[in-house]
Amino acid sequence: MPEIRHILCPTDLSEVAPGAFAHAAALARHHKAEVELAYVHEPLLPGPAGPPTYPPWAVLDPEVRGRLRVALEALAAPAADVPVRFAVYEARIVPQILARAAAWPAHLVVMGTHGRGGFERWVLGSVTEKVLRKATCPVLTVPPFAPAPPPAGPPFGRVVCAVDFSAPSLAAARYTLGLTRETGAALTLLHVVEWPVEDEHGTRLAGFDVPEYRRYLERDALDRLRCLAGEDERAHPVELRIAGGSPWREILRVVEERQANLVVLGVRGRSAVDLALFGSTTHHVVRGASCPALVVHTN
Repeated sequence: MPEIRHILCPTDLSEVAPGAFAHAAALARHHKAEVELAYVHEPLLPGPAGPPTYPPWAVLDPEVRGRLRVALEALAAPAADVPVRFAVYEARIVPQILARAAAWPAHLVVMGTHGRGGFERWVLGSVTEKVLRKATCPVLTVPPFAPAPPPAGPPFGRVVCAVDFSAPSLAAARYTLGLTRETGAALTLLHVVEWPVEDEHGTRLAGFDVPEYRRYLERDALDRLRCLAGEDERAHPVELRIAGGSPWREILRVVEERQANLVVLGVRGRSAVDLALFGSTTHHVVRGASCPALVVHTN
């Protein structure tokens, strides 16, 4: 089972804060972990270059700092049985979250997402999405209308893990298998095949039999999923699922069909190419899922 002892829960104290903290508390309760509930104040004026923590040009008024501490304590009040530390930082928001996650170290970051509509819904740029791209530990995002976690027992009962057989997705699958093995959650390992385009008759293209090629891709993917699941397929509920079409659309469709309360994806961070590709599937799933999304990173 993956180690989860420290959970960092950055918050802006907005309307999405209670839902995100509720999931952080549920995970802390189950894993006997500690939560840091943190508010990061970013000054309006630019400061000097250097470490992001506590620059002298960004000192909060003691009264304001005290009110922020009271607000954090009120947010955590429903989870009196969970060990929670409170922190108010004065720095650039994203660098501070990443620095704190690395220094503690956090085994998981839990953040809420704001459900915006229209064009904004599909554009990268929020604090949560920047942390998703750059964090080195897993990040759990909680959408504004996600169902509340159960008051006791495992936080997630039905999990969908998307696998494209890249190294990041295989790491995410192994991470998820460890989580669900311990909790007994029903797991769906999902691979989406992007079908080749058919000709106008729907049967052949470029000299080969498209339907037969599809069947080959499905069989190969199913064998690879079965190998990945290993003994877990017999030890606890693991569904092996093949779908065809747009990866992010199919992932969201299966999440809704399974009524999953967690979807898991793997990403690789760092390079410019990786950051550009981040938007293709992971971004759409994180922004479109009605349940929390767990993004597992590999370097």
